[in-house]
Amino acid sequence: MKVLVLGAGVIGVTAAYELAVAGHEVTVLDRQAAPALETSFANAGEVSPGYSAPWAGPGVPLKAIKWLAMHHRPLVIRPHIDGAFIAWVLAMLRNCTAARYAINKARMVRLAEYSRDCLRALRAATAIAYDERMQGTLQLFRTQKQFDGSADDIAVLRESGVAFELLDRAGCIRHEPALALVSDKFVGGLLLPGDETGDCFKFTQALAALAADRGVDFRFGTTIRGLVRSGTRLDGVATDAGTLSADAYLVALGSYSPLLLGPIGLRIPVYPVKGYSITVPIVDAAGAPESTVMDETHKVAVTRLGDRIRVGGTAELAGYTLKLHESRKKTLSHVVGDLFPRGGDLSRAEFWCGLRPMTPDGTPVIGATPVANLYLATGHGTLGWTMAAGTGRVIADVISGRLPGIDLSGLTIARYPGAAG
Repeated sequence: MKVLVLGAGVIGVTAAYELAVAGHEVTVLDRQAAPALETSFANAGEVSPGYSAPWAGPGVPLKAIKWLAMHHRPLVIRPHIDGAFIAWVLAMLRNCTAARYAINKARMVRLAEYSRDCLRALRAATAIAYDERMQGTLQLFRTQKQFDGSADDIAVLRESGVAFELLDRAGCIRHEPALALVSDKFVGGLLLPGDETGDCFKFTQALAALAADRGVDFRFGTTIRGLVRSGTRLDGVATDAGTLSADAYLVALGSYSPLLLGPIGLRIPVYPVKGYSITVPIVDAAGAPESTVMDETHKVAVTRLGDRIRVGGTAELAGYTLKLHESRKKTLSHVVGDLFPRGGDLSRAEFWCGLRPMTPDGTPVIGATPVANLYLATGHGTLGWTMAAGTGRVIADVISGRLPGIDLSGLTIARYPGAAG
């Protein structure tokens, strides 16, 4: 079967590789000159099934108001007139209940845990290398209130069978020795030992090379103009190089997916939430993190990637702009400097931003659509890297007519009434 994959980020490339393994003839289209040059380029580096959770939850609206008042705030809203943004926020608020949080988190953990297993299998089969580490994620609590509030997350983790360990201050230092220098800044943490870290950009580039070896045709520098629909099927994809046709089509364009789907009558509530990162060279290995430390107060992850520290986080609601705001860099620099003051050289920090494709319930949109030969893999939010390997395997199974390795209930476009016009 001929399959056109739209998008060469980590989701599109992983799907393309799995489709090629399944025996399909695969072509990947992307406007950039190489794989993983947009949102997959410099993310936080976490492969964190245990940390998979929706942003929408009980108490989040009140927390958001408090965040907006913080000096180094994890949330920024830049005024702009956008009907899609208003609809997305209202839908997110409807998901800020304990019941919806539990449902959405369970869905996310189901895919994320499966994805971690698929990544391990992929690594074993290919020996792919990407500055990977398997030392878990430490969610660091600066206050006793945060420590006590972890009970709800722990309940879902226990129900989902996800390994965890609640640590006191001494336990956190045993796991991350460099924190001994700043022991007065936190009270404890939640360790998720099954989580991993790695450079998403390196992974995607390496996997694209492996996919090309299997015959995948990557067409970079190709601008996608639109989808050509006829009745219940797609006839092709209009590009600046002409209209391309296939038997099946996969949209894996991240935040830009709804812009392509809307004109053919499919509406998915995916909205861009800008995230920032800095990448800092390590100057004192003993003063750097061993794996990932997630600062619960600032919602910033500090991750070791080889000889670098990647600091990623913050959420900015500003539409599709990629403007870099220096205040965001200051927040990231503050967190890494506060927790790992000797680890990296902040004077050489590389500053970056990308658009996370967020759904209001936090769960991605994957699988089939009402258009018979059109499939989706988008809406992964901050967890595209975490969920990529599992998403790719699911897509290959669905397009191949095989039963996926996990239940897709609640993960497809079907959960959104009125998505298909």
